Amino acid sequence: MSSSGESSGAPTPRVLLHGLRLIDGTGSAPVADAALLIEGAVIRWAGASHELPEDLGKVVRIALGGRTVCPGFIDTHVHFALPGPAGNPLQGLGELPSYRVLKVLDRLRVTLENGVTTARDLMGLDAGFRQAVEEGRIAGPRLLVSVSMLSQRAGHADFTLAGGIDALALAVAFPGSPPGLVGSVDDMRARVRDLVASGADCVKLATSGGVTSPHDRPEWLGLRPEMIRAAVEEAQAYGGLPVAAHAIGRPGIEAAVRAGVTSIEHGYALDDELRAEMVERGQFLVPTLLETTQDLDPARTSPSAYEKGVRWHRIAQESVGLSAAAGVRIAMGTDSGLAVGHGRNLQELALLVKFAGLTPMAAIVAATRDAARLCGVHGTTGTLEAGKAADLVVTDVDPLADIASLGDPAHILAVVKEGRIAVDRAGVLSGNALPPLGP
Repeated sequence: MSSSGESSGAPTPRVLLHGLRLIDGTGSAPVADAALLIEGAVIRWAGASHELPEDLGKVVRIALGGRTVCPGFIDTHVHFALPGPAGNPLQGLGELPSYRVLKVLDRLRVTLENGVTTARDLMGLDAGFRQAVEEGRIAGPRLLVSVSMLSQRAGHADFTLAGGIDALALAVAFPGSPPGLVGSVDDMRARVRDLVASGADCVKLATSGGVTSPHDRPEWLGLRPEMIRAAVEEAQAYGGLPVAAHAIGRPGIEAAVRAGVTSIEHGYALDDELRAEMVERGQFLVPTLLETTQDLDPARTSPSAYEKGVRWHRIAQESVGLSAAAGVRIAMGTDSGLAVGHGRNLQELALLVKFAGLTPMAAIVAATRDAARLCGVHGTTGTLEAGKAADLVVTDVDPLADIASLGDPAHILAVVKEGRIAVDRAGVLSGNALPPLGP
């Protein structure tokens, strides 16, 4: 695919990256002297250099001097429509939608350039952003979008101000996106169908209250169980769309787990009973630990939201290790855009080691192979294997010895998405064998 989304008719180059240390995302031990054969957007071969086929034909060789190559990372929980600590989420009330689009484009670019080649936006972006990325019109991670977040009145998706203005719809959502508030089982079924029609890749529910929302608390049930079940049934009927549940307190987690959602987002109040149920059902936990290290600014938020954040962030950090030890499947997500700035996503890896007790290799798998499985893109990306997309990160550190270094963009030397260079900070992919990403 050319950067404009049309075929250029030029022959597809075959590029051999060699002299590299390979971490392929499967959890297998690193390969010290490895090679990757890339043809267009796809990996054709990956493995130890001494096992390379003898007849490779015409290839362009690029030596990486022993640097480590990992799969492009996947953040399963981001909000590109939100500004992070650089701004107030409600500032969009005073901005034109076109201006908000331009700010989103910068967030997409910086996230990609810092190592995330696939991202799941769980409220805010519509399917037009995904299309523009797919066609190469804008630079960004491969996108999956929920479009909206659904909850009942006085739930986590209800940011209605005292004067009656729906702040979430006006400040965050883009024109034409289905509204987030639902009032009944029938409303829920209709709204999920609206999301399907709008091009959503998954369904986002708020089954508990939240920290930043003004009308609820995390320990409250944010959607009645029958409404959650209806959403899951509709999502299954429309191609088995994954259902992600914002669930912090136990009532919201319990209702979501037992309704059969695909993933619990946050999951701070998980207990042993619910962990066992998640393991049995094969449900994922997306713990969003990076967000828990960033308490809300008391000068920019209400005292209630600040107090909720401090309390629940500590609960989250104490809980996640028990969930991992119980065998709950974990996928990386950061909640970037709320209290966390965009482009810092890979700092989550070190937190999965620190708080969840994962090994560095397990943290990498949570951010690659397992994140791809959660998002339903494991046939396309998530591991560096023949037939998968050429999504990869080149780093000058050993992430198994110093996983925290991946959170520093200075150590992300190059990022390749679908065989195209998104960034090459150190000139390690010098020459024009791999084309640049973008229009």
